[in-house]
Amino acid sequence: MENKFLRTFFAPLLFLCLLSGCAESPTDYTEFIKAKPRSILILPPMNNSPEVHAGNSFSAWSSIPVAEAGYYVLPVALTTETFRQNGMTEASEIQALPIQKLRSIFGADAAMYITVEKFGTSYAVLTSQTEVQASGRLVDLRTGTELWRGSVYANDGGGSSGDLLTMLVTAAVDQVVKSVSDHAHNSLAGPAANKLYRRTNHGLLPGPYYPAGNEESPHGQFSAGKDL
Repeated sequence: MENKFLRTFFAPLLFLCLLSGCAESPTDYTEFIKAKPRSILILPPMNNSPEVHAGNSFSAWSSIPVAEAGYYVLPVALTTETFRQNGMTEASEIQALPIQKLRSIFGADAAMYITVEKFGTSYAVLTSQTEVQASGRLVDLRTGTELWRGSVYANDGGGSSGDLLTMLVTAAVDQVVKSVSDHAHNSLAGPAANKLYRRTNHGLLPGPYYPAGNEESPHGQFSAGKDL
């Protein structure tokens, strides 16, 4: 009886979901536009992956697309050293700091809080796959309001095909190459960071230093040359 009720209740919802393609809700940029941040502090990421350098790698790569989106990004190396000089090396401790404290020390308008969930290569007998999964949220350091949040997942689609011997040799070589070259850092972290903050992927709105006259900017007040 209970199963019949559940089918009756959820079937129309499932049909509507399939019909509409379960499209994502558009990102709400209302608070982002009101806040009009000019400078962004990228905090050391929370790292939930087994790769110890994942946080440093992703935060370093993040500074590039955020700056290219039109914002002044405080140098990641400088901010990390500032925290270290004050006895803070754990991302969890740093991300728990009051926003007023971050604002008084760095003077940034907003802070980017990043969490890395997956980073690195997983191995199997005949295949290996490198993955990067992370999320970010932008918080106004003046008010504590969340201005934006997003997530990203990227992988290299690892796999082998062919006869068994070829597959074994290919997999072995592939695993060695990925280990030696730090594949996640060199090949995936950058593209994943770009995708996370990209406007066409529900990323950051163009900032005050974005190239003037660029048609991608959906809001005039975020075009360069205009006072925020």
